[in-house]
Amino acid sequence: MAIVLFTDFGSQDLYVGQVKAVLARDAPGVPQVDLLNDVPAYKVRAGAHLLASLVPECPQGSVFLSVVDPSVGGARAPVVVRADGYRFVGPDNGLLSVFATRAAHVEVFRIVWTPERLSPSFHGRDLFAPVAARIAAESLPRGWLRPVKGLSVDFGAEDLAEIIYVDHYGNAMTGLRAGRVPRGGKLVVNGEPVSRARVFSDVQEGQALWYENSQGLVEIAVNRGSAAEKLNLEQGTEVGWAS
Repeated sequence: MAIVLFTDFGSQDLYVGQVKAVLARDAPGVPQVDLLNDVPAYKVRAGAHLLASLVPECPQGSVFLSVVDPSVGGARAPVVVRADGYRFVGPDNGLLSVFATRAAHVEVFRIVWTPERLSPSFHGRDLFAPVAARIAAESLPRGWLRPVKGLSVDFGAEDLAEIIYVDHYGNAMTGLRAGRVPRGGKLVVNGEPVSRARVFSDVQEGQALWYENSQGLVEIAVNRGSAAEKLNLEQGTEVGWAS
């Protein structure tokens, strides 16, 4: 079992350290995994698809502290979701909904506990981290959660035909599962057709390709180059298909 961080807090800023200090205080000895703390800032829908693709890499029973929360302090509810053997703690703003909607078994709970210290702008530290820690440590007090019928914001189970993440190589990951796209078609992005290849070295150096990445998603790359620069790609760029 582990506590898995998935946030847009930034790996170079001071926020992740504060969250991890709370986790260490409330769940001593429980491993912490920084899955990704550079989720595209404020991009909840992209984050939801990225999270759904990464969850299966983690051990069953993991507790995901999942925070991309541009409406922090607002009306959105704080929730806990149990889905197919994993637990998620975060905002009810759609971030948890893609994995939950695709899951076979789902339970949703509203966090009704209010900590003594609750910064309106940092629920990740003051609200979500203590709950995630106590779930992981199996010490969650009675009355902190209340079952509800489901998530209020649901993006659905369908794939997302746009770029959801660009890594430091310039590879551009989409929200499309490779097993569900046309086998013989060419991907089209910004008016440019891109053919499928198995791996980077199957095309000439400097040539663009799309391939099934290690998470099973369609990813656009350039052999020994940056697809983001070559094709002018960024988070939110739409992709399509040509026969």
